Amino acid sequence: MSEQSERKERGLAIAARTKLRKHGETWYVPSQSGYKAYYSVDPVAKTCDCPDYEKREAPCKHVYAVEIVIERESSTITTSTTNAHGITTTTTTATEAVKVTKRVTYRQDWTSYNKAQTNEKAIFQKLLHDLCANIVEPQQPENGRPPLSYRDMLFSIVFKIYSTVSGRRFMSDLNDAKEKGYITKACHFNSIFNFLEKENLTSVLQEMIRASSLPLKAIERDFAVDSSGFTTCNYVRWFDEKYGAEKTANVWLKAHLMTGVKTHIVTSVEITGKDANDSPMLPALVEKTAENFILHEVSADKGYSGNENHEVIAKTGATPYIAFKSNATGATGGMFEKMFFFYQYKREEFLAHYHKRSNVESVFSMIKAKFSTRLRSKGDTAQVNEALCKVLCHNICVLIQSVFELGIAPTFCGEIEVA
Repeated sequence: MSEQSERKERGLAIAARTKLRKHGETWYVPSQSGYKAYYSVDPVAKTCDCPDYEKREAPCKHVYAVEIVIERESSTITTSTTNAHGITTTTTTATEAVKVTKRVTYRQDWTSYNKAQTNEKAIFQKLLHDLCANIVEPQQPENGRPPLSYRDMLFSIVFKIYSTVSGRRFMSDLNDAKEKGYITKACHFNSIFNFLEKENLTSVLQEMIRASSLPLKAIERDFAVDSSGFTTCNYVRWFDEKYGAEKTANVWLKAHLMTGVKTHIVTSVEITGKDANDSPMLPALVEKTAENFILHEVSADKGYSGNENHEVIAKTGATPYIAFKSNATGATGGMFEKMFFFYQYKREEFLAHYHKRSNVESVFSMIKAKFSTRLRSKGDTAQVNEALCKVLCHNICVLIQSVFELGIAPTFCGEIEVA
C-alpha cells in the first residue's frame, strides 16, 4: 500500500470515529497523536498545520478526513471563471444537500381485515383447541380426586385472557366452548385463577408461543427486538426522607420479545422484573428464534448495542442493525466495528434496515390495546403466566389475520411436554 493510500485509510478512520468541527471556512480535526488538541484544515487549498503536511506538503490524513465528511454531509459545486487578462479562477463551494423524502403509505386490505375481525372469536377457539391438542397430559395419580385436564385448563385460561372480562362473566363463553366440543369440562372460575399459579405452566406457555409462530416461518426473515412493561395490581410504598412524605408506585413486569417485521408474529419471549437490563436478554431471544427460523436481519435500539450481541446475531447468519451510542468508536473489532463503519459511510442504507425496529413497537401496541396493559393476577408466578397468555393470544390473532391476507392454513405439530 502506498503512503498516500495509507493516509486515505487513516482519514476514513478519523472521519468515522471522531467529531470534526467547522468555524467559517476552516475545519478543526482532533489530533490522534496528542501533539496538540486540533489541527486546522483548509479544504479548498488542501492544507493542514500538522507536522506531516509541513514535512511533505501533500494532503495528509486530516485533509482526507475533512473531504470525507464534506462529501458525506454536503454536495460540492465547482465553478471556473476567466477574467479579462485570461486568468482562470476555480471556486469550490460546498452546499448542504437537502433531500425531500415522500412519506410511504400502505393501503389497507379492508376486505381481508373485515373477514378476520368478524370471524376472529370463532377461529380463535378452533386454533387454540388445535394448539392445546399437542399438550401431553401429565400422568394422573392413582388415588384421590381426578385432576382437571391440562388441555382443558390451558384452553380455559388463554381463552379467558382473550375475552378480557372477569372470571364470572367469562363462564358463559366457557360453557359455549364446551358445547362446541373444544373442552370436556367447564371448570369453576376460581380453578382458572389457581391454575395460573402453577410454576410449570410458564415453560408450557413459552412452548405454545413458539409453536404458534411456526406456521409463518416460511414468511418471516427479518426480526426486531425490544421490551415493554406491564403494570400489576401490586404496589410498593416507601417513605421519602427528602420530601418527608410517603410515596406509592405500581409494581410492573417487563416483557422482552422478538418479532417478525412482516406479520408481527412473536417468535420468542422472556418475562422479567422491571429492573432487568435489556441487553443481556438478546442472546437467548435470538438463539431460540434461530432454532426454527432463518434469520436475515435483526434490528434493535441502542440499549442492545454491544460487541457480544453483534457477534451472537452474526453467528446465526443474520446482519445486526443495532443503533450505536454517542460514544461508540467502532474500535472493538469484529462485527461491531464492521457495522459501525457501515453506519458511518452508508447511513441512509443502514437506517432503512434499522427502522424496521418500529414493528416491535407496533406489536406491543397491539397486545396492550387489545388485551390491556394491566395484569390482574396478584401472585408473582400468575402475573408472569398472564403476561405470556397475552402474547399467545396476540400470536393466534396474527395467524387469523394471515389466514385471510396470506391464505395460509395453520397447523401445529410437535408434542409439548408438561414439566
